[in-house]
Amino acid sequence: MTNLNTELDRLQTLIGAAAPDKRYKLEPQLRHVIFSLRNEGHAVPPRIKSLHDTLLSEAIEAEFDNMPV
Repeated sequence: MTNLNTELDRLQTLIGAAAPDKRYKLEPQLRHVIFSLRNEGHAVPPRIKSLHDTLLSEAIEAEFDNMPV
């Protein structure tokens, strides 16, 4: 669990420092850590769930921004 906590802290720092229009690209890494936490039987902290939901929304928005009209 300690490694996962360290990875969560690292990702939160990266996401916080990333440009708002680029931070969604870190979603797959966060998803992987969440998956690992659940596999080990640990609860995912609410702040991490919320951050993941935000990144998913940003990823969906970015996908639509790149669609030709």
